[in-house]
Amino acid sequence: MLRRPKSTDSESDLLQEQDRFLSSGAQAAVSVVKRPDKRRGDKPDGDSEDTQQSQKDVVTIPDLPDELPSLTPAPPKKSRFKKERVRFEDEDPEELLDRHDSHISAVLSRIVERDTSTVPVSFPAFTSTAFPKVLHRSTAEKQVTATGGRKSIFAQQIAAQNAKIGGGDLKNQPKIIMSGASGSSFAGPGSVDGPLLLSGQGLGPESAVETLKIHQENQVRLQNMSQSEILEEQQKLLAQLDPGLVEFVRSHKAKKTQASVHSTLQSETCTHQPGTEDKPPDRHCTEPELDSREVTMDVDEEEEPENVAQPPVTEKDLPIKPQKEWLHMDKLEPEKLEWMRDLPAPRRKSTKKAMQARFDFSGTVIPPSEDLPTHLGLHHHGDEPELAGYSLQELFLLSRSQLTQQRSLALNTLAHILSKASSGEYSSSLKGSVLAPLLDAGLLFLLRFSLDDNVEGVMSAAVNALRALLVSPDDEEIMDNMFPWLLGMATFPLLPSTQEEEDEDDAGLDEFMKETAKEKEQRKTDHDVAGVDVIKGLLKMQLLQRLRYILEVVRPAPHVVLNILEVLFRIARHSASAATQILDCPRLMETIMLEFLPCSWAPSTSSAPPSLYGFPVSTAMKLLRVLASAGRHACARILNSLGGRERLSRFLAAEPSELLLDQREAICCSTEALRLWAVAASYSQACNLYIDLYPTLVKALQATHRPSAPSESLLMLKLHQMKALLVLLTQVTHTAGCHQELQSALLNSQGTESLPPPPVTWSHVTGLQAIMIGLLKGCVRALDDPDQRTSTLSLLPSYLIYMGAFYSQLSVQNTFQPVQCLQELESLTSEVLLPLISHQAIRNMAEDLRSSSVICTTVLRAPGLEVIPSLPGLCCFRLKLNPSLVGPVSPLPLYTALFYLLDTITTIHRGLIKKFSCCLLSDSLLAYMQSCVGAMPSVSHSSAWILRHEHHLLYLLLRLAHRLVPVDQDVAKHASLFHQVALVLVSWLLPGSEYLAHELMSSMIFSHELFPEAASGGIEAAALEELELQEKTTSASGLGPLLRDALSHLPSIRGCYLTHLAHFEPAVQSSRDRHTGRNTWLSSQLLPELSGPSLPSDWPFLPLISLYERSGASEGGGLQVDSLPVGSLQSATHCLQWLLLLESWREQALKPVPPVAKLARLACVFLCSSDLFLERPVQDLTWALFRALTQPKRLLALDLGTPPPGLASFHDLYSALLTQYEAVSFGDMLFGCFILLPLQRRYSATMRLAVFGEHVGILRSLGVSLEQLPIPLENFTSPAEDSVPLLRLYFRALVTGALRRNWCPVLYVVAVAHLNAFIFSQDEVPQEVEATRRSLLKKTFYLTDEVLRSHLLLYCLPQQHSQLGFSTYEQLPSIRALRLHNVVGTEDHNNGDK
Repeated sequence: MLRRPKSTDSESDLLQEQDRFLSSGAQAAVSVVKRPDKRRGDKPDGDSEDTQQSQKDVVTIPDLPDELPSLTPAPPKKSRFKKERVRFEDEDPEELLDRHDSHISAVLSRIVERDTSTVPVSFPAFTSTAFPKVLHRSTAEKQVTATGGRKSIFAQQIAAQNAKIGGGDLKNQPKIIMSGASGSSFAGPGSVDGPLLLSGQGLGPESAVETLKIHQENQVRLQNMSQSEILEEQQKLLAQLDPGLVEFVRSHKAKKTQASVHSTLQSETCTHQPGTEDKPPDRHCTEPELDSREVTMDVDEEEEPENVAQPPVTEKDLPIKPQKEWLHMDKLEPEKLEWMRDLPAPRRKSTKKAMQARFDFSGTVIPPSEDLPTHLGLHHHGDEPELAGYSLQELFLLSRSQLTQQRSLALNTLAHILSKASSGEYSSSLKGSVLAPLLDAGLLFLLRFSLDDNVEGVMSAAVNALRALLVSPDDEEIMDNMFPWLLGMATFPLLPSTQEEEDEDDAGLDEFMKETAKEKEQRKTDHDVAGVDVIKGLLKMQLLQRLRYILEVVRPAPHVVLNILEVLFRIARHSASAATQILDCPRLMETIMLEFLPCSWAPSTSSAPPSLYGFPVSTAMKLLRVLASAGRHACARILNSLGGRERLSRFLAAEPSELLLDQREAICCSTEALRLWAVAASYSQACNLYIDLYPTLVKALQATHRPSAPSESLLMLKLHQMKALLVLLTQVTHTAGCHQELQSALLNSQGTESLPPPPVTWSHVTGLQAIMIGLLKGCVRALDDPDQRTSTLSLLPSYLIYMGAFYSQLSVQNTFQPVQCLQELESLTSEVLLPLISHQAIRNMAEDLRSSSVICTTVLRAPGLEVIPSLPGLCCFRLKLNPSLVGPVSPLPLYTALFYLLDTITTIHRGLIKKFSCCLLSDSLLAYMQSCVGAMPSVSHSSAWILRHEHHLLYLLLRLAHRLVPVDQDVAKHASLFHQVALVLVSWLLPGSEYLAHELMSSMIFSHELFPEAASGGIEAAALEELELQEKTTSASGLGPLLRDALSHLPSIRGCYLTHLAHFEPAVQSSRDRHTGRNTWLSSQLLPELSGPSLPSDWPFLPLISLYERSGASEGGGLQVDSLPVGSLQSATHCLQWLLLLESWREQALKPVPPVAKLARLACVFLCSSDLFLERPVQDLTWALFRALTQPKRLLALDLGTPPPGLASFHDLYSALLTQYEAVSFGDMLFGCFILLPLQRRYSATMRLAVFGEHVGILRSLGVSLEQLPIPLENFTSPAEDSVPLLRLYFRALVTGALRRNWCPVLYVVAVAHLNAFIFSQDEVPQEVEATRRSLLKKTFYLTDEVLRSHLLLYCLPQQHSQLGFSTYEQLPSIRALRLHNVVGTEDHNNGDK
């Protein structure tokens, strides 16, 4: 008895069972048949064995019905014709009758006559019978025996007749001969006797002859052209023709070639070419047919042959031959064996469209024409198997594979792509961004899902990809290098700059009823949060908990641990809240402290241990430092709760060589421990360790005199360690300087809560002064040694910063001895500072200051920058183009530290100021500051980190300059330059630098000494310039007295602006604590969120804006002067005085403010009160500013079409001005000029329509005379007005008397000029406009007001200084008279006839 096969049977057992079954002769349970595949054109020609072998296998089971019984009754079948006669209930019977009407009138109405003038006429063929032969069934079957397919007898007969007719007419048709020897895509000149596309229609009765003649000429021309010339001409034609027309021609040709050539001429072609095999025609036998998507990009590139279809796979091609005894394996299925073929060679796709990028496993872009071997594993069964590499879509698909190796491979490849995209390596090879599409496609969710994989390899690959997405090694390296700079440990949080939009649900609700930002974020989905902020999205997806699990339970390989730690401190740099979430994550920080920062460990037996668990890791120490920078509370938790204090003692009490670690790792651990301690000391924490480790610190400090290491890389690590030590000592010195103040406050607190003084006192740091001075002297001597110059320049800024910090705190101590301190400063200046300033190496760095400046150059605007708004970064990879910016020999940290020390010294010892004038008088520094005046740097996360330090350098330069101007005449010559730099700097300062802005406002901005124009004839020159521009002044006071009065009120002006900036006081206080070293009051080393400069660019207008917001906005501008807030008149006056000074002498300071914004801010003078603009000081100053704004060059730059900052459009502001003018203007000329300014012809007609339509009443009081108008009259009258509604309003205002010359002379001239040009214009215009012209001309001719009629008809040209404002003709010119006669005379004649 036959048995069923088992899983344990071998191949021989299966063959034995097969033989037994065949010998038994039993009937098979299934039978194999093949059904014809109609899609492939298979025909059921019988049940022959040969036919069945070439068909597909279909399994049929006996006793199984052909159709399965339906569970529910099937709906009855409907006829296809009956379906077309479906009726609807709501169908109109009349429309139905019209649609199916077969009446003769309906048929004739649809007949369109055809042009038969060019159709040749042929006589009918003569036959011997009068009627066609009757078709008999027997003859029909004999005639169509060769015709295959299931067709009716009638269809077969018609097909036979068509074939017979086609064969008979073949003599008159063009013949196509396939060129078998040539591989060209084009046919030869003798291959076609007639055109395929041209019909000859429209060429007259000789159309056939002309068509053939044209075709033969084309063939001869093609024969004389080379292959490259043919391709070039073809490309030119494709580029010039409409793509739709090209597609039409191709489809038309395809139909002809398939219908006629393939079916009727194939046999004749084979007859004319003996030896040709009977095979289907190749696509090369006709004219070339390029796909519209494949257009060659480079003309010089050789045309590659198209891939020829390969023959089907035969049994000879199989690597394993099928055996006869294999059941059902004797049938060859070629379509299933196609994947075994060799891949075709890749070719460059000629296309104008962007091609899909493909990457290898290292993330490198593979060119589409590169032929790579298959053993590299880059070929796969995708849409384009011949192309090597993986696209992003394929990598996404592969990352969700069921095979672990494929998931790991895809994630590692994505990691390489992300890393290279972040470093800008794809900028030259790929178009567009790489990171943004990946994030939009859900990369975060892919990586987060992969982290949950239970395979360690996939988890490791996901961590690697996450690290490549979030962490930039260049950014981290730069931030580590900037740590020892002045205030270098302070950084901006890497928060996305998002503009919060008010929720529709919160619109109209009170503030206490609106949802908070945290509540709104909780309502958002993970996708929405990640789209705005990647880090927040990852935290919301519980990334920290998963990373803790991987570290604690999985215990991955060393590189995975390092990647996780780097991801964690990138998250910590996001914000203080993100750092707090890391500290709050259960067992995360405990695991890191226990496993990667142990207090005791066994020595490692190899330089690369297989596991990092149980050994100190410098990256983990860096994570503690980054977390501590988030705030003093986070730092206290690390030191006290997590055991950070014990780790500091463990890693710093011993030398790095005694830590039983690799030398590099030991130095890095020591360096990061020093940096962590420096951050803690900046909060006045962990200072008791300074007392315990004082001998060790002094020993290490003395070793910095001559740094040495066996290799260059180790030397750089040693330098980083020494600079971290100097930063620590600087912060400890600042903390010790605060002890006395806190001790006094504690004694005077009388029981109230106060801050405790730090354990370190000033006496603990006094011994460092002598050591630092000795090290500084050694640095000056070491600059002469070329071998030590680089390391000396790297350490020198840290020494200078410490000395500046020491003397700044010394001057506020009770033990301060002025005489001894002054002597020390004089000795320091003569022995150290002056030789250092005059050294050639320092001078060379000053010459590089301008080229390495971020403000003056575009070093941070290199191409290839991928800016992801939801994932901001520093983009420091661009600094590879200019490594001198933050390298060891960068001039920025050195000069910042030098001028910081000079500022401290000159604050204490005023007698040393003149000795440092050479610093400011150097040509390199003057050129640098001159370049800063005209610069407009952009603010973003990629530039703010370095701009902050350059701003600090400029501030220190200006502080020294301000002290030198009164005492040094050579420096005073450049006072104007220093003042311009101060003005642009105050509007550049970023959040966290509010203290610098306050100091500039208090000392330099409003300093009379920095206005040399007051003493050098600048006032008289300004007054003379005004007289040249304005022959008749419109104010009682000239510009000279106004400027002189403004200079005398500079102290009051300064007080006014400081009062309006009082709301910055908390930010100023926090910034002052950071800049002056008040460590006990410092809350965080994270700067405020970067949202742009601290002060708005239009801060000089701030008093006017504040006055408008407090009074004008709330009360509609109707308050009287005596009802305004106290001091409002003085504030407005001081603001206008300051603006006048800036517009006259410091125009560059207001360059960031657009002219339309200036005009909008000045309009607040009229909107904030009903009569403030009538006050004499305000009136005079506003007139002067208005004349400055309407100077010819500035007037051209005034664009009212651009919305002013803070307003939706200028038209809204103008509407408010019109309403205010109607209410409270009293016909004021100044207010009237502000109303007239936007009515110039080049501005939008909507404002003129508003005046003559909605506010026509103001025309009675808008009495600005032509002499008082500071704007040329031609700006209002030319070009001619083209707004017909506005012209009608002009005419109506003139006729009704609303616009009169004695009321509104300016607009009267404007209306007359435009109406005259319109009614006498003879340009071609639409009929409606011409009718309006004729109507207005006729009405003008019949006006009863002779004066107005004369002005409208005889107007000639505008003349601003004449009595009328325009000149007139004595009589109408002939052309105008003729126009008038044609319009008026003809109509009068017609009326008379009537």
